[in-house]
Amino acid sequence: MDMNWHQALQASLSWLAIASLVTLGCFIAAAFLAVYCTRWGAQFWQLAGPYFSWRRSWRPLLAFALLLVLTLFAVRLNVLFSFWYNGFYSALQALDQTAFWYMLGVFAVLATIHVLRSLFTFYVTQAFNIRWRVWLTERLTADWMHGDAYYRGQFLAEPVDNPDQRIELDVNNFVTGSLSLALGAVGAVVSLVAFTGILWGLSAPLAVAGVEIPRAMVFAVYIYVLIATWIAFRLGQPLIRLNFLNEKLTANFRYALMRLRENAENIAFYQGAQVERGTLLGRFFALIGNAWALVFRNLKFSGFNLGVSQVAVVFPFILQAPRFFSGAIKLGDVMQTAQAFGQVQDSLSFFRESYDTFAQYRATLDRLTGFLDANQQASELPRVTTVDQAHALGIHGLQVRRPDGHALIADLDLNLHSGQALLIKGPSGSGKTTLLRALAGLWPHAEGEVRRPLGTQALFLSQRPYLPLGDLRTAIAYPAQGAPGDDARMQQALRQVNLAHLAERLDEQRDWSRILSLGEQQRLAFSRVLFNQPQVVFLDESTSAMDEGLEHALYSLLRAELPATLLVSVGHRSTLAGFHSHRLEVDGQGGWSLLEQQPAAMTL
Repeated sequence: MDMNWHQALQASLSWLAIASLVTLGCFIAAAFLAVYCTRWGAQFWQLAGPYFSWRRSWRPLLAFALLLVLTLFAVRLNVLFSFWYNGFYSALQALDQTAFWYMLGVFAVLATIHVLRSLFTFYVTQAFNIRWRVWLTERLTADWMHGDAYYRGQFLAEPVDNPDQRIELDVNNFVTGSLSLALGAVGAVVSLVAFTGILWGLSAPLAVAGVEIPRAMVFAVYIYVLIATWIAFRLGQPLIRLNFLNEKLTANFRYALMRLRENAENIAFYQGAQVERGTLLGRFFALIGNAWALVFRNLKFSGFNLGVSQVAVVFPFILQAPRFFSGAIKLGDVMQTAQAFGQVQDSLSFFRESYDTFAQYRATLDRLTGFLDANQQASELPRVTTVDQAHALGIHGLQVRRPDGHALIADLDLNLHSGQALLIKGPSGSGKTTLLRALAGLWPHAEGEVRRPLGTQALFLSQRPYLPLGDLRTAIAYPAQGAPGDDARMQQALRQVNLAHLAERLDEQRDWSRILSLGEQQRLAFSRVLFNQPQVVFLDESTSAMDEGLEHALYSLLRAELPATLLVSVGHRSTLAGFHSHRLEVDGQGGWSLLEQQPAAMTL
């Protein structure tokens, strides 16, 4: 072969190694500044900073460094393929059979290395993504649960929408998007340096309007792509907002479908199918309207990008054609020029062509950091001061208000001890259930001090009990952990609350809130009390779906089985009075009165 392929390859590798190190250093410095100085960087660091902390673990940093090395190695392979194209087509033009077969052997080696590198890169990338996703999901879930933010977030001025989607879908998009964009940017910058050098060597002067431009090919591709990138950014800017809305509207529609499924029986009784259908279609058409806006914006953005890319295919051939036909260069030089031009053009176009991906990534960043901020705000909302005190309930200076500031209960003070029971009564809307929320530390519009047992030593039973997903054993033990060794106690508790037909179904995995009637669910909640044996139980209309006889039997059961447990009940029935030693009357205007009475049923 006329061309000294080995010397060219050796020179390019040496030059590429130096250029790659310099470029990588510049990129890392730029990324460091971006992380600390830009809004995107601040958002990214808020989400990912703890994961990449050397103090937490060195493994993520090592894995990312390995991915960077593999990215640089991929660029180097592309450079080798570029010189292979030159040698191969030059051998074809020269009808050099020996060189032809030699170049095919080189290709076999390069192709094998390329395949192995691709497979290894895929494995390392997926392992990195999975581990990062696991860590971030655990972090966001814990953050959502901390300080009861999952509940108290509804009291914020701007509650966060669709936290389920943010934890599941947005976390996955953030992890995969962060890695693909980061490695893509590194690959683009290093490829730009490497192939600019190759294109510089293959380029020749070009006379334009009587002025000779040296290395015209290099200047042409840079000017061409930079102008195209500026135009593409202007066209793609609205995609950021449209992608954010797409995520939100999609989640809103999915939530409406899920809510319809969960409340199917009530809706069917009300015959509200038409109203629900209107609600669903309203949310759906809002999603579709945004989808059409995305379509039209992407037509402009993608159409422009496709046009720019197609012109770039023939551009290097047009510029090199006069030199080829004059014999100044060979076919291999033309093919290498086209390949190098394409690599430079692709590298320069990375940010332009990835603008839609960046827009989606920006929307994901906004949703996840907004979720973290909302959780923090929810956790910091005011709450009563709660102090752990066993076998007693002490309330001192408790103020309970509505969100608008209206006083429901003012300066409440009371003390109850083991075995005593309090019945809270008052007209509807007077703040009885809100008082229980304040005692649980959930109501943000309250202040004062509450002394009571904490953790699993206090159980709150609502009018509609919560039954977790899983087997019946889990539902009975909740919030404690049930085990097969507890089956005998659980079966006994079920029989005591007239649910003997469920005693042999502890292992069944069902959505029990759909299978059991409301009355059965309330009885199951009483079996939960019998199983956990807490020091204090708060019952909010917890027998509303039962007849008075069954209510009397269950309260008698609690008093007989758990005589030392302190009861706090909210109810309207006069029959409850006999099971309580104290009665708290609230009027909803801040006033209250505490009466002590003789609980006849407790003397049984």
